[in-house]
Amino acid sequence: MFITQFKNIKIYKTFILSLNIQLSLKLTTQFQRINHQIKNTFLFPRLSLTTILGTMLAGTQGLLFVLALSLLSICALQSVGRVTLENGVKSKVYLSPKITQHPGSVSNKFYYDIEFPKGHIAIKSFNAEVVDEEGNPVSLQETYLHHWVAVRYYQRKGIKEAKYNGNLGFHQSDFVIARNAGVCSKGLTQFFGLGSETRKTDTHVPDTYGIEVGNPLQVPNGYEEKWLFNVHAIDTRGAVDAMGCTECRCNLYNVTKDEYGRPLKPDYVGGLFCCYDGTQCKVKNGVQSVKRNLYLKYTVEWVDWSDSIIPVNIYIFDVTDTWENTGIHDCLIEFNVEKNENGITTNDFTSTRRSKVNFPISGDVVYGSAHLHSGGIGSALYGEDGRVICSSRAIYGEGNEAGNEAGYIVGMTTCYPKPGSIKITKDEVLTLESNYSSEKSHTGVMGLFYILVAESSSTLDASVQINQDSVVPIFFWGVAVFGFAIFAAVVVSYRRQRQSEDGYHSISTST
Repeated sequence: MFITQFKNIKIYKTFILSLNIQLSLKLTTQFQRINHQIKNTFLFPRLSLTTILGTMLAGTQGLLFVLALSLLSICALQSVGRVTLENGVKSKVYLSPKITQHPGSVSNKFYYDIEFPKGHIAIKSFNAEVVDEEGNPVSLQETYLHHWVAVRYYQRKGIKEAKYNGNLGFHQSDFVIARNAGVCSKGLTQFFGLGSETRKTDTHVPDTYGIEVGNPLQVPNGYEEKWLFNVHAIDTRGAVDAMGCTECRCNLYNVTKDEYGRPLKPDYVGGLFCCYDGTQCKVKNGVQSVKRNLYLKYTVEWVDWSDSIIPVNIYIFDVTDTWENTGIHDCLIEFNVEKNENGITTNDFTSTRRSKVNFPISGDVVYGSAHLHSGGIGSALYGEDGRVICSSRAIYGEGNEAGNEAGYIVGMTTCYPKPGSIKITKDEVLTLESNYSSEKSHTGVMGLFYILVAESSSTLDASVQINQDSVVPIFFWGVAVFGFAIFAAVVVSYRRQRQSEDGYHSISTST
């Protein structure tokens, strides 16, 4: 029901525009054209909309019924997909395209031109979670959200379909990745993104700051700004080893080549090269292959851009960055954690990995958080003098319900320093440290760290001036239009009744 309502918002907006005070039987033709799209929806789940409307529109009472019913449908739709305004901040809930899965399956697809707020705005938060067709949160114990990332890109105007191919990346003139400000030479281009921790990791950007997007001056001439998703979800229902599936262990996927057909190295035992889109993790005998459709539900909060908002840059660091040894910020993204055979003796099952990075600007840190996989303990970012810039700890679930799944990281703690209290200077060498439990081995884990940095603190005391121009939800326009139409229909009905009483009859044409 939830998905059906959401997916047909545009259809019913068209439906509204088609209804006016001159509604007549001519509308039946229009409804026939859209019937194949909205048949079996929440309004009339088992009847043809054309048949119903064709019958109802035969008289004034039918017209009134259709208008009232349509108004109710719009009210229902607006409760799901409208832009809300609270304390000056706009918010809207969106859904990704459908993600179809069955036990053991892997979906790791790119979705282009996703729905996203338009205009020159400041993003205040970006949250997401996996839901089913009824809108219910899906447990990590059933579908593991390895990661989701939202990437901004510029597409040449007039290009209808994405030409992206995993082998080539975006090395084409029709597409330009508008990446974050991070230092990695490849990959990690996203503006937003998390994994299993997405439900309980705070993402809000504190006032007076904002992530600036939609600035027309930043868009190359002849291009337009768009957004894409990469969603990596692993269905672990009925899996022989659910945790092994989430760690992409190659033996569970029976994979010897990567998604491009290249043989895997003999020592590659687990990671992204083994759980690519379309692969299958081993499930128990007798498990039925029941398909289901899921969606990434994402909620964006934003304000209209103004000069009083302090822009922040997004930096993503990777503990596998090779810069310290190579002079190049080659971020390998994933790594393995070996089991500590001496842990019992030393009473220490902590595996620590570190990397260094030179920071490109001077600025104030306003937010920080880490991204880890199961087995992760926590991460910290240190300044050149050893001071703690931000420390982020893994939060593990303790039950079975969505958002509290035992054994899974369901959140990461975050840092919100007092404005101006945590500074980084240009070319300062930072140290990233990631800690994992080595009580057992882990494959394909990550150690990323996100921070938001404002380049200037000169306007920290400025208040955000929110542009609160009149925003009239479609709901109210629907009420006005239908109210007027109903009034007109009543007047017409009354006049016809008076005409009938006075001996006048409508002229009918027979063929």
